[in-house]
Amino acid sequence: MTKDRAIRLPVISSQNNHGNYIVSLSNFTKWLSEQAQALGVEVYSGFPAAEVLYNEDGSVKGVATGDSGITKEGKPGPNFTRGLEFHTPIVLFAEGARGSCSKKLIQKYNLNKNSDPQTYGIGLKELWEIDPKLHEKGTVMHTLGWPMDLKTWGGSFMYHFDKNLVSIGYVVGLDYQNPYLNPYREFQRLKHHPFFKKYLENGRCIGYGARALNEGGYQSIPEVTFPGGALIGCSAGFLNVPKIKGTHTAMKSAMLAAEAAFDSIVNKKDNKPITLTHYSQNLKNSWVYKELYNIRNIKPAYQYGTLPGMLFTGVHWLITRGMEPFTLHHHHPDHKNTKRASECKPIEYPKPDGVISFDLLTNLARSGTNHSEDQPPHLKVRNKDIPTNVNLKEYAGLETRFCPAGVYEFLKDDKGKDYLQINAQNCLHCKTCDIKDPTQNIDYTTPEPGGGPAYTNM
Repeated sequence: MTKDRAIRLPVISSQNNHGNYIVSLSNFTKWLSEQAQALGVEVYSGFPAAEVLYNEDGSVKGVATGDSGITKEGKPGPNFTRGLEFHTPIVLFAEGARGSCSKKLIQKYNLNKNSDPQTYGIGLKELWEIDPKLHEKGTVMHTLGWPMDLKTWGGSFMYHFDKNLVSIGYVVGLDYQNPYLNPYREFQRLKHHPFFKKYLENGRCIGYGARALNEGGYQSIPEVTFPGGALIGCSAGFLNVPKIKGTHTAMKSAMLAAEAAFDSIVNKKDNKPITLTHYSQNLKNSWVYKELYNIRNIKPAYQYGTLPGMLFTGVHWLITRGMEPFTLHHHHPDHKNTKRASECKPIEYPKPDGVISFDLLTNLARSGTNHSEDQPPHLKVRNKDIPTNVNLKEYAGLETRFCPAGVYEFLKDDKGKDYLQINAQNCLHCKTCDIKDPTQNIDYTTPEPGGGPAYTNM
């Protein structure tokens, strides 16, 4: 993509979608839940695992759901209900990218000691109902280039599925350098490109959402097992970055973990905690590792720039097919790539027109996000002085730009002093703040049960 043109490129094998189905993932998981419940599985929807429980020997004992009815002051309110504890021989953590429990488990057991730092992207998506004359059922499009510069990783997708619905989205690598960059506004700018505008101008936007994606790939996969549990899916980072897909690898990892868990429980002969070594071994011998190994160098090649990355992708597709005699590495977590504002130029963004592009709060309403306002913020700031003393002064308050939900605002008190206001009720649970904050001063924790976006057809 250039500013005014779309240059068609050959489709590399890893992005070939012929024969695949285009579905709404939110609807698919609802259907899967019904199938599981019909088999006798208990599903507690809307109750996140807020805390990992441990045995005295340090192994995982289970998880606890969060308390509900806690007031903003942190005290039990009139509707207070204590969270539930679930004790079990094995817990499989499937929280997606940068899960709050998974993050603590990786730190506690040092699971990433032999892997590269995980790196992430922020994915923004809208659901549109478009003119039936322009709907091309089954069409898939991916783009690379504009509006990102030649140093920043970013790309878009558009999927045409049924009922004249189109899903359009944009992914920006969170290793971007310029703190003035605003992923949401880059997405809004993208839609005005003639390549996309022709599909959208007579349609209407009916949904919006955002989520962080694992982009580290093969070299960033941590150890996946520990006493009493294991990581599956994007909790471990199995996303195929060139495909922008991780559902297939997540499902396979879950199958392998379930088989190992069943065997371990059935054959358990002592009181020692279970470690699913067979899961780890079978995963490494599966097509999941083979698929991720073959494309291991594509994403890190783009750390040298978009053009070198595209050149390497072409060589990979035409010649090496993953058999390169080397592995490129991710040397730093995303937040360390952020430059100070004094080293960068501010970015001017066009004003949204309300037809193709929208202001953030208008789009946020389309996500169905809702949280009880009388609860402590689930986004925890460790040191309350750092946002104003460091992030605002040195990084121009980048929290107000990397967040795709308008959670963070810098305001002034009645004495004219800057402070950070957290609008936690807006949160889409994307985890970007937990990842991109340059001082790692923000921790995402789970909100009161039932809070969050209510995605439909997304």
